[in-house]
Amino acid sequence: MTKKELASYIDHTLLAPQAGVNEIIQLCQEAKRYNFASVCVNPIYVPAVSTELKDSNVKTCTVVGFPLGAVTTKDKINESLNAIANGADEIDMVINIGAAKDGRFSEVGTDIFDVVNAIKQEGNKKGKTILVKTILETCFLDDTAIETCCLCAKKAGADFVKTSTGFATPKGIAGNPLPNGASEHHIKLMRKTVGPEMGVKASGGIRSPRTVITMLEAGANRIGTSSSVHIIENWDESIQIRL
Repeated sequence: MTKKELASYIDHTLLAPQAGVNEIIQLCQEAKRYNFASVCVNPIYVPAVSTELKDSNVKTCTVVGFPLGAVTTKDKINESLNAIANGADEIDMVINIGAAKDGRFSEVGTDIFDVVNAIKQEGNKKGKTILVKTILETCFLDDTAIETCCLCAKKAGADFVKTSTGFATPKGIAGNPLPNGASEHHIKLMRKTVGPEMGVKASGGIRSPRTVITMLEAGANRIGTSSSVHIIENWDESIQIRL
């Protein structure tokens, strides 16, 4: 896989709360240089990113209900519509993680459906297709819950299921940190559940070419990372990936 081909899988991401506008502009410049799939930022920077990317093929991506998912569906919809008005092309929404953890999957499904429906309708009004990715925060869910949430997202008409926000801090009984972010197991499970027609985005802790290879071969077709440039610069184009 060439560097150019790899770049088309990557959402070049900067969601740190302390990120300033100069860093965001640099992010956009890097994305245009390498032709990444999108630049993913917090909603406040969508206008700046959309303006910076207007003459490129790189999409403007943002997050809603981020990073906890613990806001009302109406809040997620309003945040999404505002982002679209500001130029967003792709929206990564955090599901109702608490409801998923409790097994209240009808609430999970309704939340996703209402947000996706509102986004798609608004996109249609503007004559553009807005991609919606649903963030599951897999580190908090068992395999059955992950499968069910994936099916909820698929039924709701979302375009992708996504592993993580990158901001979760799961802990064990003794308060010890537990694994977070994308894992090969979860990507395989998500791909198996949604089938070939839906996207799977791996995000959280992806910082090396080796990890990218693992995620792509497991079934991911989008990678979210803040280490995009490092990964591209250290990519070996002779690598054969089993997609």
